[in-house]
Amino acid sequence: MLTAKDSVLLIVDVQGQLAQIMNQTAQLHHNLSILISGAQLLDIPIIWIEQLPEKLGKTSPELATLLALSCQAIPKAHFSAWQCQDIQTQLKQLNRPNVLLAGIETHICVYQTCQDLLEHDFNVHLVADATSSRSNDHKILGIQMMMNLGAQLTNTESALFEIQRLATGEQFKALLKLIK
Repeated sequence: MLTAKDSVLLIVDVQGQLAQIMNQTAQLHHNLSILISGAQLLDIPIIWIEQLPEKLGKTSPELATLLALSCQAIPKAHFSAWQCQDIQTQLKQLNRPNVLLAGIETHICVYQTCQDLLEHDFNVHLVADATSSRSNDHKILGIQMMMNLGAQLTNTESALFEIQRLATGEQFKALLKLIK
């Protein structure tokens, strides 16, 4: 099971015009907002990645505002986030085996990141409702490809409540407010 002490959230490339043309972009942004806020509430470190931000643009403003509360964007040039030395360093320093993976595009950058993370002995928990591609077919195929590699499939609420575990207390009440 996921715990706050053994997990990290990795947000991949939700930026520029591309983020606005994703399949069901409003739902994607909504779920990412909940996921980011939930991770912050549960004290889960977040690694925030941007693909060539000088060319593709910055992270969607509503997400960047939330993310800036706990981390800074790390630029990358490779499709896989693992290929960025700064990201490898952060993941190794955190020493957390479980990576909650979210972002765009499911079948390219999220997929290649997942593949590399699995090859380097991380447990990848793909937050399916917090990923997207330009077409739903590409998203579905990307999810299937990652599951075939060994990624675990989850969703925003399942992951956050799995980490919370306890249905009482102030943290639980705060989590409920995020979900509702």
